[in-house]
Amino acid sequence: MAQAFGIVSFAGNNIRVGEMQNYRPVGAVSFLGRYRVIDFPISNMSNSEIEHIQVYVRRKPRSLTEHLGTGRHYNINSKSGRLHILYSNFENAEWSVYNNDLAAYEENMECIEAVKYPYVVIAPSYMIYTQNYDELLKTHIESGADITLLYHSVDNAKEYYLNCSTLNLNKQKGVLSLEPNHGNAKNRNIFMDTYVMRKDLFMELVKKGRKISSMFTLNDIVNMACSELDVRGVSHRGFFASITDFKSYYNANLSLIDMKNAVTLFDKNWPIYTRTNDSCPTKYYEGASVKKSVISNGCLIEGTVENSVIGRGCVIKKGAVVKDSVILPGVVIGEDARIEAQVVDKSARIVHAKELIADPEKPGYVRRNDTL
Repeated sequence: MAQAFGIVSFAGNNIRVGEMQNYRPVGAVSFLGRYRVIDFPISNMSNSEIEHIQVYVRRKPRSLTEHLGTGRHYNINSKSGRLHILYSNFENAEWSVYNNDLAAYEENMECIEAVKYPYVVIAPSYMIYTQNYDELLKTHIESGADITLLYHSVDNAKEYYLNCSTLNLNKQKGVLSLEPNHGNAKNRNIFMDTYVMRKDLFMELVKKGRKISSMFTLNDIVNMACSELDVRGVSHRGFFASITDFKSYYNANLSLIDMKNAVTLFDKNWPIYTRTNDSCPTKYYEGASVKKSVISNGCLIEGTVENSVIGRGCVIKKGAVVKDSVILPGVVIGEDARIEAQVVDKSARIVHAKELIADPEKPGYVRRNDTL
C-alpha cells in the first residue's frame, strides 16, 4: 500500500476540447472507443496501490459521476479504499477565472484534512499516460525534495502542447520555474500537471495561494515556491498525450491505432480499468472492409472503415465509408455516406447527409444526439 492518497484534478480555463465539453468534462470524454480519459489517471493510482482517491469535478458532473460510480471497476479495495467525488462551488461560473483548482481544494479542505496518508499524488484528468506512482513516491522520498513534478521531454513543442506548461530545469533536474509553452522552441520539458508532496505542504500551498490571488492555480503557487523550496523534476517514459483542445483529442485517438504507439501505453501487467459493457462481439457482414482501425464491441459493420476509431454499439451501413475519423459510441452511419476526418459524438445519426469531409489538420465535428 502506498503512503499517499490521490487527487485527480480538473482542467483549467486554457483547456477546451471544442463543443464536446458542452456535454461533459474532459475526463468523461470517450477515448479509443471503450475508455474515458479519466480512466487512465485513476487506473495509474489503483495499480500503484493508492486506495483513497479524490476526484474533483468542475462542471457538467452527470456523465462523469455516472461513469465513476462507486469506483469498484477500478479495482479499488472495497473495504479500505474509497473513490471520493468532490465538486467545485461555482455552479454559475463554469469558465470563470475564480473557478480554479485551488478554489476547489479550499472548498473541500475538510475532506483533505481528514485523509490519514502523509503524502499526496496529484494527477490531471485530461492527460493520457501510464506511470507507477508508488515508484515516483519512493523517488520523491529518497531525494529529500519538497515537491516532485513529472515531465515529458518532446521535440515538437512548436506545433503541439501549446496549452501546457513547461519545466525550466537545471543540470541536477531541479525546477527553476514553470512557464507556458509559447511554441517558440521545439525541445521542451512538458509538465504533466502531476505533483508529489507531503499533505501538510500541499495544504499550506493551497492556503498561501488563495491569500495571494483568487486567480492563482496550484501551478502558479508551485512556480512561485521554486525559489524557496526544493522542487525537482522526474522524467516520464512511454506514450504521452495531453487532451487540451479538439485537435489534440483527435490526434491522440488516431495515434494509438499504430501498434508501435499502443504497446508503449498498454501493458497486460498494468491494466487500464473502465466501466464494463456487456454486449455481443462486433458483427462484420459480407462485403465489409476494415483496415488499420480500432473497433469496439457491439458494432454492426456492413461498409468500409479505414484508419478510424469506432466506439461501442456503432452501426456502419452498406456502402458507407468512414476514414480518418473518431466515432463515439452509439453512432449510426447511413447507407452510402462518406465520412472523412470527423469526430462524431455519441448517439449521432448521419442518415440523410451523404458526404462529410474535412482536412485531418482541421477535423470536423458532429454534435451529440444530432441527426444529419
